[in-house]
Amino acid sequence: MRLSMSRFFVVFFFLAFPALAEDVSDSNWWPSEWGADDERGAANRISSASVLDAIKLIREGRIYELGREYEAGMPLYPGRHFSLTIQGKPHPGSGADNDLVAHEEMITGQLGQVGTQLDGLGHIGVRKDGEDVFYNGFKRSEFGAAYGLEKLGIENAGVFLTRGVLVDVAKYKGVDRLSVGDVITVEDLQGALRRQSSNIKEGDVVLIHTGHGQLWMVDNEEYNRGEPGIGIEAANWLADQKIIMTGADTFAVEVLPGEDPNISFPVHRELIGKRGIYNLENLDLTALANDGVYEFAFIFAPVKFKGATGSPGNPIAVR
Repeated sequence: MRLSMSRFFVVFFFLAFPALAEDVSDSNWWPSEWGADDERGAANRISSASVLDAIKLIREGRIYELGREYEAGMPLYPGRHFSLTIQGKPHPGSGADNDLVAHEEMITGQLGQVGTQLDGLGHIGVRKDGEDVFYNGFKRSEFGAAYGLEKLGIENAGVFLTRGVLVDVAKYKGVDRLSVGDVITVEDLQGALRRQSSNIKEGDVVLIHTGHGQLWMVDNEEYNRGEPGIGIEAANWLADQKIIMTGADTFAVEVLPGEDPNISFPVHRELIGKRGIYNLENLDLTALANDGVYEFAFIFAPVKFKGATGSPGNPIAVR
């Protein structure tokens, strides 16, 4: 049986995220507080004033790269692919007298959903009343397209330059690495923040250190088997603080296996689909945690793949 590309991706989505295809009875979460046409979500909380406040946090000029290297053999969600190939021999340039030669690469894969990745607002939705509904009530039937989403593409997110907060839950728990399936609770987040003498403000990016990232390219099987992460109560608490993004040294930020085996990726559904809050995955937070850097300027500019569900990249923290 042959499937069109658009039909293939719909089928794959429901196989990968089966519970997201179930009807939910909760009330509408739209229109957004930023208007019925908004496609940017919580990124609207970034303002000129918040940018200036973030820059004031830079006192040493030290840069921490939070992104992983994109390479063959890195952990991937089942069914996803990444490959980089240098095409043939270095080819001659323009024929000028300086004998120029050059390389170029060809990359294939789900570039917005492999390695260090930002989940955009077109990534996760909810099946409601027979419709696939995404952030701000946009329906897949009205904007889904095989060659780029016609709404909620990652190009709408803009640049993130705001205050970042590291919540070191591993250190709070007194361990190097939380275990697969460990649920991070509201009490854990609040306890870690108290230990650090930190707080969370409106417009923040909140990054959670679990230690799970130590497994990256060391024990990929264990890395992919599951992860520690926030549960739904912690996710809702973070959302109520009016943050703009969550992130972690894990592949989904939320706990896996989940708290309810009959519900798939509830934190994704709540934060991205309903609250318009972005999700940044597969981060390297080791240096930040080791240096005890809990407050910093966070900077990330998603690649403007028009109509894409997410973006690769190398977010940075500057202290």
